Amino acid sequence: MNHPRCDQTQAWAALKGHFEAHGRDFDVRDAFARDPLRFASMSVEAPEVFADLSKNRLDTATQKFLLDLARECGVEARRDAMFKGEPINLTEGRAVQHAALRAPRGAGLFSDDVHGVLDAMLAYAETIRDTATSGIRHVVNIGIGGSDLGPQMVVPALDAFVHPGITFHFVSNVDGHDITPVLRKLKPAETLFIIASKTFTTQETMANAQAAKAWFLANGGTDTHKHFVGATTNIQAAAAFGISTTFGFWDWVGGRYSLWSAIGLPIALAVGADHFRELLAGAHAMDQHFAKTPAAKNLPLLLGLLDVWYRNFHGFTSRSVAPYHQGLKRLPAYLQQLEMESNGKCVDLAGASLPYATSPVVWGEPGTNGQHAYFQMLHQGTDVIPVEFILVKRPTHALTDLHTKLLANGLAQSQALMLGKTPLQAAAEKAPTASKELDAQTLARHRTFPGNRPSTTLMLEQLTPRSLGALVALYEHRVFTSGAVWGINSFDQWGVELGKALCSDLLPRLASGDVGGLDGSTAGLMQRLRG
Repeated sequence: MNHPRCDQTQAWAALKGHFEAHGRDFDVRDAFARDPLRFASMSVEAPEVFADLSKNRLDTATQKFLLDLARECGVEARRDAMFKGEPINLTEGRAVQHAALRAPRGAGLFSDDVHGVLDAMLAYAETIRDTATSGIRHVVNIGIGGSDLGPQMVVPALDAFVHPGITFHFVSNVDGHDITPVLRKLKPAETLFIIASKTFTTQETMANAQAAKAWFLANGGTDTHKHFVGATTNIQAAAAFGISTTFGFWDWVGGRYSLWSAIGLPIALAVGADHFRELLAGAHAMDQHFAKTPAAKNLPLLLGLLDVWYRNFHGFTSRSVAPYHQGLKRLPAYLQQLEMESNGKCVDLAGASLPYATSPVVWGEPGTNGQHAYFQMLHQGTDVIPVEFILVKRPTHALTDLHTKLLANGLAQSQALMLGKTPLQAAAEKAPTASKELDAQTLARHRTFPGNRPSTTLMLEQLTPRSLGALVALYEHRVFTSGAVWGINSFDQWGVELGKALCSDLLPRLASGDVGGLDGSTAGLMQRLRG
């Protein structure tokens, strides 16, 4: 596409000047004092998700410049090309069509293929969920990366909808300490193993699959065709392994975008066909919002532009995600892959080195656990780290008093990050645990919070299959937006390959002891490991 790289646009230059004049010293507290309607004007409603952007270092002028940047960089044109099925993954010559996986029948590209696999997968899931007939009480998903993180995030998030008679386990690490404690809990006759690998050659997945099969046969298992199923396109390799039931997907489905495909089989087994379709429907609603909503109210677009503003102008190197819902405990890990594997790139689409930063480090932990761990740094550390709070208005449990406390904590943390505490305020307070030997002014400096620490709050009415689908799709399109501004390919992952290739060389060396041609460090470490 013939659009300039972001640093070569007029809007980028305008943003630089705007940052120096107004952005660098922007104070959210002053912005609220000037504009009592700031919350209303800087809140955005999208399908299933309400977003409060008002606690960010952002104003209407900044938003205007950022929207100008998106237009000059051709973000909307690139978005439209994605939805049309054009091969925007240039380095691999592929289309990027995860949105087609959640389009209603007849409404998306490849609809017959997509819904053929979907119908078959969901019908199969319903037979397994009939536990009286299937005998299945445990499901073990064996995958890694996108074949693990998506289902592993979604199943606990939708715990209120999960089949009460089936326990779900996830094995990904090529470390016996991962699979061994899982196998210890199982009986072959009651267990279904899902082997999730598009090619059926992924090293870590196949090593764990072989370990699972060996355990199954050693403990009296007799029918691998019943107790093993594949999410794969390599039907021949699966058959050689002993699998006759497989569900495939396509090369236009990237791993970190694949939970909507056959990789979502454990999700379908957990929540059932109807709820899986609701998950897809929520994501499709967000797809439509991203594709059709004007830029000024397009939530994925605005969040992606905010990420560019913080990364490239404020110089913030990371973003913390704090979901105030225990079901979303794996969301930060899921988002790490989604964003850092997508946008952790240092060259543009033409292969030229970039003179500006790309993906931030994404990390986090559920509230309130994070408050008693890393929030100290968020409030008083030397780095400014934008925080993303996710609040869920209504719980799916009956302990409403606990939920009210949870919400109050989430609100309080975002408020505290913004407001801070002055030395004067700190000096006026009593601190019962403070040393009696410390003078008041020194103590006050220790108890001062700088404030003006930015945060975004995303709010869901309730954590349901539909709202979770919309939330995940929101993050997908947000990552697309920032990647499109940066002029990078968000849909390849060559950085994953080098370590894999070197591992293939080192694995036989660990057995033989041959260190010829290795660097001194690797050779020394290998000799100590063999000693």
